[in-house]
This record gives sequence, C-alpha cells and structure tokens, in this order.
Amino acid sequence: MTPLVIAGGLALGLVIGIISGMIGIGGGAFLIPALVFFYGMSQKTAQGTSVATLLLPIGMFAFWTYYKAGHVDLKLALWIAAGFSVGGWLGGLWAQHLSDVALRRGFAVLLVTLAIKLAIER
Repeated sequence: MTPLVIAGGLALGLVIGIISGMIGIGGGAFLIPALVFFYGMSQKTAQGTSVATLLLPIGMFAFWTYYKAGHVDLKLALWIAAGFSVGGWLGGLWAQHLSDVALRRGFAVLLVTLAIKLAIER
C-alpha cells in the first residue's frame, strides 16, 4: 500500500468521521460511494470494507461526547446493537447472492428515499 493510498484513506476516514459525528450516521452512506468512485471498488468490496471499519471503535469518541451530554439511551442502544449484529450477519449472507448492480441500485433507492423523507418532514 502506497503512502498516497494511506493518506487518502486517513483523509477519507477523517471527513466521514466528522460528518458522521455531526449528523449521527454510521458513515456508510458516504463511505461506500467514495470507495466505489475514488478507489474503483466493486459494490460488494466497498460494502465489505465499510463493514470492516465497524470492527474498530470508530464511534467511541462521538458516543462519549453525546453520552456525557446526556443524549444517549444506552439500554435501547444495546438492544439495537444486538439486533444490528444478527441483521448485519444475515444481510452480509444475502448480499453475496446479489449482483453488484442490484446492490448499488438498492443502496441508491434507499438513500434517495431517506433524503426525500428528511427534506419534506418538519
């Protein structure tokens, strides 16, 4: 891995971390398209790489900031995390049987739907 690729990865992680910490998302909505477009990854490789970033405590500092301010429902978060673990495993299994095109289109539809919903709600 070249120093340029390492620097690019650190910069991408920093930008996505800032955005994720600010708006409370996991980052995949930004990371996956960036990996596809800037690194030329297939949809499945981008998704797998995005999931791999979750293995490290990437959200620890953002979580701690919100927790200290009293903005975390820890009990609910733990239940969601348990469901997320099982759902992530099942989704990962299912994704292996879909084409990159189907995954990319499904991802795009989800992002557009969420964007429209966020834009029209008060």
